[in-house]
Amino acid sequence: MIRSGLAAVAAVAALACDEGLQPQPIPTECPAGFVGACGTVHLRGTIPANTDGVFIIAYRTFPQTCDEIPDFVPFPPPRVPLGDTVATYTLPLPDGRYEWIVAAWKKIGTLTLTVADTALLREAGFYRDPPGSSTPGAITVSGTGVDSVDVVVDLDNLHPITDYLTCTVR
Repeated sequence: MIRSGLAAVAAVAALACDEGLQPQPIPTECPAGFVGACGTVHLRGTIPANTDGVFIIAYRTFPQTCDEIPDFVPFPPPRVPLGDTVATYTLPLPDGRYEWIVAAWKKIGTLTLTVADTALLREAGFYRDPPGSSTPGAITVSGTGVDSVDVVVDLDNLHPITDYLTCTVR
C-alpha cells in the first residue's frame, strides 16, 4: 500500500513538472511599434580589463575599407549589459537592408567616428544566418521590428575590425 502510494505521488509529481524545470527561452520579440532589430546576446569568455563596453551596431553594406568603419548605425549604439551571460537587445534602425549586425567590443578610449577608431574596436560576434554558420546574416527592416537577430559574443576571441578589410590600424 505504501509502495503504491509513493508510486502515485511520484507519478503525479512527474506529470506536474511538465518540463517546468527546463531552461526557458528568452523572448526576442520586438516591442509593439518598434522599428529595427531585436534579439539576444549570449556572452562567453572573460571580460578584458581594458573594456569600455560591447555595443550592437549595424551596417547597410559590409564595410570594404577603413573609411567605412564609422558608417554604422545607430549612434550612439546600444550597450550590451556585461553582467549576465544572456541579454536581450533592441537596435533601432531606419527601414532598409542591413548586411552586418555586429557586436563591437570597444577598449577604453574616445570614438572619433574616423578610421582611427579601428584601434579601439574589435568584432566580438555577429548575427549569423543560418545560426552557427560563418555567414553574416542580412536583415531587412520595413516599418516593424525584425525578431530573433541573435548574436554570440566571444570575449576570448576578439577580432580586429581590420581583419575584414584591407587597411592598417591608425
